[in-house]
This record gives sequence, structure tokens and C-alpha cells, in this order.
Amino acid sequence: MRVASMTGFSRTQGAVGPWSFAWELKSVNSKGLDIRLRLPPVFDSLEIKARQAIAARLARGAITVNLTAKRIDEAAPVQINRLILDRLLSALAETPLPENLRPASLDGLLALPGVIEVIQPQEDETLRNQVEADILSALEQALDALIAARHAEGEALTQILSTRLTHIRQLTQNADLHPARQADAIRARLIQNLAKLVENVEGLDQARLHQEAILLAVKSDIREELDRLKAHVDSVSELLARGGPIGRRLDFLAQELGRESNTLCAKSNDPALTAIGLDLKIEVEQFREQVQNIE
Repeated sequence: MRVASMTGFSRTQGAVGPWSFAWELKSVNSKGLDIRLRLPPVFDSLEIKARQAIAARLARGAITVNLTAKRIDEAAPVQINRLILDRLLSALAETPLPENLRPASLDGLLALPGVIEVIQPQEDETLRNQVEADILSALEQALDALIAARHAEGEALTQILSTRLTHIRQLTQNADLHPARQADAIRARLIQNLAKLVENVEGLDQARLHQEAILLAVKSDIREELDRLKAHVDSVSELLARGGPIGRRLDFLAQELGRESNTLCAKSNDPALTAIGLDLKIEVEQFREQVQNIE
């Protein structure tokens, strides 16, 4: 499966019977799947099927879906909703207006929602079903185009993430092979730290000294952090190769990479190792920023 971004755009249009129509789809980042569907009132009946079609094709993203439609056979007749107009006129008559305000004009009242209604011509059931089927088929085509756009950006993001991952892997290896990680260097730092401890604490018995030595050794050992970093890098690499909706898993692993790089910096007592850890943190942060775009 391919890796997909959560951003994309598509537009399809068509005509069937007396109708011309167009679908416009926009997708941006989101923690889940958020479908914002706008349909003309005459096609409100398509909402459930349209939402189901979108949810079946997309896993994440804020999806704005807009359908526009108009009759192309003839202009639809209109009528004034007398009930709404009379209520507006009554409300205006009962409401005293400041002297600096002019009374509402007729054209202003007619422009209010609901005052003028479009009378849709009656369609036979067979034609109506065909119109709705063709409009939903066009939605599938728009989804195809949107998914293609998301896949195209997903491929570009995969290249960026793979490059970041290579840097993270290399920095982890650099930390593991650094001379400060050698046994002699670790032993020398431990002896130095113990000497400082003995100087600062008078009357320290051998048992306590032994305990403190163990604690210092544990605190300065970054073996576990390096092993977990390598494991997380391997997991990310497998996910990128697998593809599909992997954004949430990648985000979790990016958080784990950040946690391990922070711990590595905190435990390192060698300037060179600390510098590697800081570079590692920067790479992980940049990696996680890009992960937010993945479905």
C-alpha cells in the first residue's frame, strides 16, 4: 500500500437529465476523519450515502465536500413566502426605530433567507434515481482524484521522512560508536565522579560507596536508550515500507524517539555525546513535524 498525505484537492463536474453539477473536495490535516459536507437543499437526500462513500475511502483528514447543482433545462419559477414576509412586516411595525435609521425597503426584505422560494419542478422517480446515481458516481471520481493527489504528496513526504530517518539512524550509530562509550572512558568518568563524591561527603562507608558507584554507573549508561532508538527506527522503516494509514503509529513512534533522545542528552556526561544527542533531538523534532501530514 502507498503512503498518503492528508492534504489534497479535486474537482469533478457533469450533467445528467436537466441538471448540471460539480463536486469540489478539499482535504487538510486532522487527528481523525472530519467530513464537512455541503449539499444544495434539493439534494439533501444524498447526505448519508455521500458520507458513507467518503468514510469508506479515507481514514484521516478534515474533508470539505461541496456539491453545486443547477437546472439547465429552464429557469425554475419562484414564489414569495407570504407567511414569513407578513411576520417580518409585523415585527417591523411593532419595533420602534431610532430616527437615524430608515425603514426596511421591500428589496431588502425580499433578500432575507426564506422570503423568496424556488419551486423545483416535479421529476419522475426513474429520472430522479438516475440523477442521484450519476451524482454519486461523480463523487467517487472526485474521491479517486483526491486520493491520487494525497498519494502523490505522500510519496514526497515519504522521501523526506526516509532522509530524516537515515540521519536519526546515523546519529544513533555515532553515539554508540563514540570513544566516550568505550569501557575505559566510562570507567575513567566513573572514577572521577566517585572521587568528587568522596571529597564532598565525609565518613562515607564502603557499603554506601558501593551503592553510589552502582547508581552513578546506571545513570551514565545509555545502552538502553540506544537500543530503543534502534528498535524505533526499525519500526518506522517497516511502517514506511508497508504504507497505508500509518500516521497515528508514526506519530507514536516519533514521540518515543523524542523521549529516548531527551533521556540520552540528560544521561550523557560527555560533551561530544551531548552534542550528538542535541542533533538527534533536532532531527526527531523535524521528523515528527512531517509525520503530522501523514494519513
